Amino acid sequence: MLTADFVLILHFLYVLFVVGSLPVIWLGAQLGYSFVRNPGFRYAHLVAILFVVAESLLGIACPLTVWENALRQIEADTGFIQYWLHRIMFFNIPESVLTAVYILFAALVVLTFKRIPPRRH
Repeated sequence: MLTADFVLILHFLYVLFVVGSLPVIWLGAQLGYSFVRNPGFRYAHLVAILFVVAESLLGIACPLTVWENALRQIEADTGFIQYWLHRIMFFNIPESVLTAVYILFAALVVLTFKRIPPRRH
């Protein structure tokens, strides 16, 4: 169970990075924080959302979801971490809706990349 919880937490942190970085970039740019223009951070963010979009368009299940599900097949109980993170991260909506949301979010990331470009210091 501990390994599956670790994978779930890793998955949650990935989602948090993808979703949370965009408002951080916008706010940081408004406040003049230079870290939001760091090329490593910005390219990692862009690649992370493009990976999600590619998975969705190709109909590939997220490797972290597959890994967690494989680990949990031997477990009968739902733990605290599994219960709450699953409630936050997973929704019962059609895959096509999720794909559209991913594409729109990726478009926002690309637009942000153009409006607030990364710069080397």
